[in-house]
Amino acid sequence: MSAKYSRIISTGSALPAARITNEDLARRLAADGIETSDEWIRTRTGIEARRFVNGTTETTTTLAAAAAQKALEGGGVDPKTIDLIIVATTTPDQVFPSTAAAVQRLIGAVGCAAFDVQAVCAGFIYALNAADAMLRAGPYQRALVIGAETMSRVIDMKDRATCVLFGDGAGAVVLEASAKPGILAARMYADGSYDENVLGLTARIDHGELCGRPYINMDGRQVFKLAVDGLTSSAQEVAVLAGVDPQDVDVYIPHQANLRIMTMVAKKLGIPDERMIKTVSEQGNTSAASVPLALDEAVRSGKISDGSLVLLQAVGAGMAWGSAIVRWRSE
Repeated sequence: MSAKYSRIISTGSALPAARITNEDLARRLAADGIETSDEWIRTRTGIEARRFVNGTTETTTTLAAAAAQKALEGGGVDPKTIDLIIVATTTPDQVFPSTAAAVQRLIGAVGCAAFDVQAVCAGFIYALNAADAMLRAGPYQRALVIGAETMSRVIDMKDRATCVLFGDGAGAVVLEASAKPGILAARMYADGSYDENVLGLTARIDHGELCGRPYINMDGRQVFKLAVDGLTSSAQEVAVLAGVDPQDVDVYIPHQANLRIMTMVAKKLGIPDERMIKTVSEQGNTSAASVPLALDEAVRSGKISDGSLVLLQAVGAGMAWGSAIVRWRSE
């Protein structure tokens, strides 16, 4: 029999060891004759530091597996009981096999369904939507949903406008079929008319050659407007679908891209600033890992408890965006 609902039963996260401050970046850029400063970065983004992988022992796959392991341990879940693994990532370690398949092997969940989702910064919301639908439809009972990125590998360290924004990390949740509502409403959206000239990375492998530009390109002002509009409207829609008011949200977890975007959307929704989770200052924009990392922080810090109404949302290239409203349930 298929379950009527799904709920998040545990969370986990993993960050690289190396903490890169704004001063560190300023010194690196200065070596190439590019001027920036801690104040310039903080006032425009709210970012003070971020984590970068070392490129050898730390990869998208190892971060994803570490976050997954913590989520499994946090929920007392045997990896052999996982029926589905979905990894949201834009920065896989290889074209294929999927990151999800590699994670499956590392955590000992061999045999379950495993695949990746690519919706850039909106990836975790897309993956959560997919897992929720699959659990509700059956026959799956438990899903591991992960957002994992190593954005430091695709930023141009000579482009001040983008290199200061991104960081690396992974976050994970265990989702379980439930008789009681957990995920109350979730929606995904996209508008492909906003192409790589707005936000994109055009690199590809073509007959053994790297073609296109292997670094992020972004029109910051356009992305800012699209992000604010998309996040605001999607939050309002899922609130209606869930039968709640955005102002009733106990914990607001937006995509951690830019503090100014986050604050503006919260204000438009009528959500008090103290209800918003902010990890952007220490982690930067970790793309698909952003929301699950912030969610795990909120759980570990005790800001989310049984019965909490939680709004999750993200926006990224595509343009793609989405929101989910969750009633936190301990059982």
